[in-house]
Amino acid sequence: MSGRVRIYTDGACSGNPGPGGWGALLIFGETEREIAGAEPRATNNRMELMAAISAREALSRRCAVDLYTDSQYVRNGITSWIKGWKAKGWKTASREPVKNEDLWRRLDEACGRHEVAWHWVRGHAADALNNRVDGMARAAIGTLRADGIPRSA
Repeated sequence: MSGRVRIYTDGACSGNPGPGGWGALLIFGETEREIAGAEPRATNNRMELMAAISAREALSRRCAVDLYTDSQYVRNGITSWIKGWKAKGWKTASREPVKNEDLWRRLDEACGRHEVAWHWVRGHAADALNNRVDGMARAAIGTLRADGIPRSA
């Protein structure tokens, strides 16, 4: 295990679905790394998942991670619901297919490489680092639009 990394993640959409963006901040000691991305048509939940996935996939070595998210969907999904989904062949309790199964599988695989402690923070509140990654996610949508993706793609 190479050390403890703090990760803050957030996703955003302009419309739901609509153009979406995600941002992540990785902190190791005094070193910070920002990563962000966007998709022309996404949902907020997909962007929240992409932030967590991309942050984990950016880690080059096995390490302990404290991941902070304002998404109860992501936190509860990966710490609780996923066990039942996998046991039921990726079906929900009501026997419906799990939404975003492709991303849940990626997140599950990425989590398997690290020791992860999941932390929920209230979104759009006083947490400066959560607000920072929210701004990154929104800026990624702005960049996507500047590249020609209309407001309601």
